[in-house]
Amino acid sequence: MPQSPAELAIEMRVTARHLFEHALTESSVDRAFERHVHCDRGVLRICEDLYDLNSYGRVFVVSIGKAAHTLANALEMRAGDRFEGIIVSSGEPASQLRGFRYFLGGHPLPNQESIRAADSILKSLNAQNAASLVIYLLSGGGSAMAERPIDDEISLEDLIATYRALVHSGAPINEINAIRKHLSAVKGGRMALAASPAQQVSILVSDVPDNMPDALASGPTMPDSTSADDCYALAAKYNMLEQFPASVRELFQRHALEETPKSDDVAFHRSRWWTALSNSSLLDATKAEAERQGFVVEIDNSCDDWNYARAADYLLGRLRELRKKSTKVCLISGGEVTVKVVGGGVGGRNQQFALHCATKIGGENITVLSAGTDGIDGNSPAAGAIVDGTTLTRARALDSAVYLKDFDAHSFFVVLEDTVVTGPTGNNLRDLRVLLAY
Repeated sequence: MPQSPAELAIEMRVTARHLFEHALTESSVDRAFERHVHCDRGVLRICEDLYDLNSYGRVFVVSIGKAAHTLANALEMRAGDRFEGIIVSSGEPASQLRGFRYFLGGHPLPNQESIRAADSILKSLNAQNAASLVIYLLSGGGSAMAERPIDDEISLEDLIATYRALVHSGAPINEINAIRKHLSAVKGGRMALAASPAQQVSILVSDVPDNMPDALASGPTMPDSTSADDCYALAAKYNMLEQFPASVRELFQRHALEETPKSDDVAFHRSRWWTALSNSSLLDATKAEAERQGFVVEIDNSCDDWNYARAADYLLGRLRELRKKSTKVCLISGGEVTVKVVGGGVGGRNQQFALHCATKIGGENITVLSAGTDGIDGNSPAAGAIVDGTTLTRARALDSAVYLKDFDAHSFFVVLEDTVVTGPTGNNLRDLRVLLAY
């Protein structure tokens, strides 16, 4: 007996959730370390590099970001409990590793513990020498969690106000991080500068575009590809100056930002960087599973950093074109869309994107899931949401236009029980959008 439209819609919502959950599992930190990190008789292999741990006078580990605890645990699982160091995240660890100091930094805005963490890291890195090995474990969210302003005139309150202005500016993450780097004593390669002349290696779990690795956590260990002049141009482009506190605005008005270290700096002569996981890992895992389930699959990341509504309209257009050639299509899109928040609702870019899609696909055999791999979408407890051609029909009592206008998409989806909830995942590989047509 053929399925009813309602039954088919339910099945496809289940399928979309499965694809997201499968991708999260296959792109976990533990799986990545199984592939890329090994230790045998004291020789640590990180991707293509070998480090004889016994040959160094000191080995020091700095782990920062949403995956900080997961990464440090994975390193210990692969190489044993021989390390000491500092771990900075925004969540409490399930248990603490011996030899590590822990800091509970702020996210998405820095807090006093963020300053304490940065000070502690800089002090430890400055104590290293040419016989030291420093291993950095970096993941998304690290920009706010470990931070110290480059100028002592910038107070914590000023720093928080600056971060808030940047996050709400509508600028893509790489442009936001360009400014963060030039206002920071730890970002834009300045951690590497502090640790020089030590041997340094960074393992990256990337939540930034694959071609911009130095944007991850605002690139504390990498040469900075952006300049102070870029920052002045971005501040003008997004009308940021009037949003900045006086201490920061004055630096921009005087063109007094200090330049960050570039690729020719001696600090990077003994530095290496390896990406263990990125958004591409997530997309590849999703594609393989969707093909296994009989979908014709395409990946389209061209709307990365677009406004959420423009991205939704573009991807739905692509999906409809693909459906003309096949009866069962899966369009996968990675990266992040942008939202300039003006309302005071609960939600995030993924739920805003999904709700906009819902208003465009009424009655169609289309299902859309959009979710963040860190398990947190904006100021909501959800990772994202799922919609289909029945969403508006099931939500008759709710005015979707009002929820969109108020940036209150989470409240809309809670009523329908169509949120995607994972809790914090201990990972961060940007967002995943799955669009199914059937």
